Amino acid sequence: MSSPNLRHAARAIILDEDDRVLLCRFMFTPVVWAPPGGGIESGESPLAALRRELLEEVGLTIGADPPHVWRQRVESPEYAAGYDGVMNDFFLVRTESFDPRGTLSDDELAAENMDGLRWWRPQDIAAYRGPDLFSPRDLATPLAALIAHGVPARVVRLGP
Repeated sequence: MSSPNLRHAARAIILDEDDRVLLCRFMFTPVVWAPPGGGIESGESPLAALRRELLEEVGLTIGADPPHVWRQRVESPEYAAGYDGVMNDFFLVRTESFDPRGTLSDDELAAENMDGLRWWRPQDIAAYRGPDLFSPRDLATPLAALIAHGVPARVVRLGP
């Protein structure tokens, strides 16, 4: 049996001094709120991809290597066109609150189906009952654990 063709991506859990998390709004059906980041290009390390994506999407430059905290593996072609699913590696980035604006133009962001950014309080994610989804779907649970207990001793595996 061959292994699935997964889209590998690096994403940042960006937490500000008030433990709010920065999420990107993706115009899918339904709308999905997800941590910033994106695909790892050929020959690129996950951290290099993360640095590139954060600069492009939110205008954040990170210095030291952030800790790897979660891995999400979803085998479903609906998650990434042309792939059998996704493998997202999540890194924790702590920063002061800022007005996110990356180097990509609004048209370039729209071409990636992204049309907004928002700081979310974890309790607002947990209480949300609207039509939009979060990625990972249960984002509120591991986010609350990360804030309460810090970086896990091992990588936490997340569901879809």
